[in-house]
Amino acid sequence: MTQQRITEASTSHFVDIQEGGSTLKIHYNDCGHGDQTVVMLHGSGPGATGWANFSRNIDPLVAAGYRVLLVDCPGWGKSDSIVNTGSRADLNARILKGVLDTLDIQQVHLLGNSMGGHSAVAFTLSWPARVGKLVLMGGGTGGMSLFTPMPTEGIKLLQGLYRAPTIDNLKKMMNIFVYDPSDLTESLFQARLENMLSRRDHLENFVKSSELNPKQFPDFSPRLGEITAPTLIVWGRNDRFVPMDTGLRLLAGIAGSQLHIYRDCGHWAQWEHADAFNQLVLDFLNR
Repeated sequence: MTQQRITEASTSHFVDIQEGGSTLKIHYNDCGHGDQTVVMLHGSGPGATGWANFSRNIDPLVAAGYRVLLVDCPGWGKSDSIVNTGSRADLNARILKGVLDTLDIQQVHLLGNSMGGHSAVAFTLSWPARVGKLVLMGGGTGGMSLFTPMPTEGIKLLQGLYRAPTIDNLKKMMNIFVYDPSDLTESLFQARLENMLSRRDHLENFVKSSELNPKQFPDFSPRLGEITAPTLIVWGRNDRFVPMDTGLRLLAGIAGSQLHIYRDCGHWAQWEHADAFNQLVLDFLNR
């Protein structure tokens, strides 16, 4: 029997989640089958989605026997938009809990990139019993860098792209998003731009949210010691969005955690070093 190829369309689902007295329609992709579930949480870039962020990582995990959920956070992808005045990380954590409750999934492994790492930490702090293992890439806590002026050049370009979503501004951001931009094709740029422009409400509400509360991602450093889940931290040596010393703070704060650094790697380790990253994660989850 031929196994059906995993595609975005074939795995696409929606669920209604209650948040702050309103109902949000949340989109997720549900891939594969298995007793253990891995949830992947995307970053905050304009046009980002769970599928776009992790397209190079889904198949290996499914082939290894994991069920994989990709959740589009409120304000991204096909999920409803929202103006957020509080902690964006905690909002995303509450939405994830609602999705898991609806799907009757009691425990998951969390894998988060950038904003997704921050949201994964927020979820773990609020519902520790529901987290098996934790993988954080290029994110996980806020706060100042000791070595890099804040906001970083990458975050400045990201914020500029939200305000002026043009192909030129997209290319400026993406060209420092990864270490080697030669892999960034025109078709990738166009797809990302179309993604952004198809949901101008996401762009506008992100800007409104930032104006109402510039600190959307609070510093969880004082609470990292509460995390008991086995934790793998992954960083790009050349990350120009979230400085590498953030990874060192996570390593210092989370007992028993381990840090893996890729040289010649920017903010997108799971995409830039996909094969090595996939094996690293599988080895970590299978221990």
